[in-house]
Amino acid sequence: MSARFDTATGLFTGYASLFGLADAQKDVVEPGAFAATLARRGPAGIRMLWQHDPATPLGLWLALTEDERGLRVTGKLTTSTARGAETLDLLRAGALDGLSIGFKAVKAAADRRRGLRRLIEIDLWEVSIVTFPALPGARVTALG
Repeated sequence: MSARFDTATGLFTGYASLFGLADAQKDVVEPGAFAATLARRGPAGIRMLWQHDPATPLGLWLALTEDERGLRVTGKLTTSTARGAETLDLLRAGALDGLSIGFKAVKAAADRRRGLRRLIEIDLWEVSIVTFPALPGARVTALG
């Protein structure tokens, strides 16, 4: 799905994680896994980064919420910075739309039968805009 953007403000929404789906690292996030960290940190305590690079923040997360599908995010790119403006241009062009989470597993369980790790509780540090998300469905989505 090609994303549309509010180009005047740099605002966008998407899903940084989807529940019940295995990613490239064979992790599966369970519903409720983000609840404790979101309550503790709030959006201001989660960083928005470029490709997981802590030296390259892109903007601010305005909202991070769990819904029935996954971790829904709303962010604002800081377009007064070169990287923020470039990122917005890449998003508008459809050249970039991946999202990826940076986290520590607080509580997990092995699913040996399927060779997966079920993430029950996550300490979320950051959500990055990336070229290749580990979870293919973790993407920036359309904004009205």
